[in-house]
Amino acid sequence: MTGHRRRRRVRALGAGLVALVVLAVLVGGCGYNVELPDLFALTRTGPGGKLTMVVNESGQITCAGRQKTLTSSQIITARDLAQNLVTDAGRKLTIPPLPGSVYYYRVKLQQGTIAFPDRAGTNHRYLGQVEAFALQAAAQYCG
Repeated sequence: MTGHRRRRRVRALGAGLVALVVLAVLVGGCGYNVELPDLFALTRTGPGGKLTMVVNESGQITCAGRQKTLTSSQIITARDLAQNLVTDAGRKLTIPPLPGSVYYYRVKLQQGTIAFPDRAGTNHRYLGQVEAFALQAAAQYCG
């Protein structure tokens, strides 16, 4: 290969490499907001009105139109809750209000929706954990 042809080939390869790098930067960092899916949407009705919160996989909680970031331990708790509720959501577990109930919860996951009164947590461990999460998150993030 002559020197002239080699230089031309190196320039062509260099230009191609530069184009690939520019394309990678554009795709990776400019204008493509990747949003992670929601873990669950929780609605609680009862005294004090309706509370609605949405928790997503990246650890953001949205309630009352405001988005805030959960702590690391709350993100782990929310992910665990979502995972633990998959079976009940797939079965569309619905427990009607029980005598003495104060609050009623509805948790929507990708697999389905669960609905239950606050007294159901005594027989369903994960439902009690949902109530505790909602209480803490409402006080800390929803005002």
